[in-house]
Amino acid sequence: MTMPSVQPVVEISAGLESVVKSLYQKSGGETFGLSREQFAAILKEIASKYAPPNATPGELQQLFSSLRVEDLALARACALGNEKAWEFFLTRFRVKLYDMAGHITRESASARELADSLYTDLYGTESRDGLRVSKLASYTGRGSLEGWLRTVMAQEYINRYRRQRRLVSLEEKEEGGTHFAAPDPEPAVEVDPRMKAAADVALAALSAEDRFLLASYYLDGRTLAEIARLVQVHESTISRKLDKLAKSLRKQIAGALTKQGMSRRQAEEAMEVDVRDLQLNIRQHLAQKTDRQTFPKKEIEPQAGDGAG
Repeated sequence: MTMPSVQPVVEISAGLESVVKSLYQKSGGETFGLSREQFAAILKEIASKYAPPNATPGELQQLFSSLRVEDLALARACALGNEKAWEFFLTRFRVKLYDMAGHITRESASARELADSLYTDLYGTESRDGLRVSKLASYTGRGSLEGWLRTVMAQEYINRYRRQRRLVSLEEKEEGGTHFAAPDPEPAVEVDPRMKAAADVALAALSAEDRFLLASYYLDGRTLAEIARLVQVHESTISRKLDKLAKSLRKQIAGALTKQGMSRRQAEEAMEVDVRDLQLNIRQHLAQKTDRQTFPKKEIEPQAGDGAG
């Protein structure tokens, strides 16, 4: 099994300080008590995840400039517990979150329960090592905050559905006197470790929306129509997005394999393995903790020209 790679620490060079300063001013983070040093640390964290190895200042500038820095500053300030940021967040998203929940559940009481549960996770009532833990701390600005919230909302709904379905199924079988045997482990296909490493890198760089979409379609077997309903875009948008993601991933993985010494033909043969057979690594990156659910699907941000983040 390939262990997760340790993310390199990315240092922001002096030449990028003006870029960071400009983005910080644009973000409005100062309004919510987010210092420039904190903002720079957030950018370093994001670069460590998504920038290519040994990224040049130009590549880092391109990555930083692509971020939704206003949304990023708001989300991270909320995660840090700034009340002004949280009040602004609620003013902007409270109604939208209830609308999202209503669209997913199609029932008002369930929608309110789902939205309220998400509020708890976003605000961060749980604590770890004495610190409040907010789900908003995982937002990276690679897509709009509203689109990210739709994704998280759908994840939570899926979690609830699977927990309920599992509980009901067990109760029904127990009432019928069924005895349960330990399930057989799913067979796994031996895959070239170079393939696993290349897939790890490519999948780790995906946005949350892209991971959800791929996991929903390829791992959980959702239909385009199911995904489109939750994402609130047309099926054709999902189809185009999946096609684009698949081609991009194949290109990235093939390139990584050839750099590791494989011939083009060997790389193509290595990629013939079914994605579902790469259970541990694929699910580790495509299925976040809250992603691993069955029925409904998550939501992705509509792409430019699709008329729908």
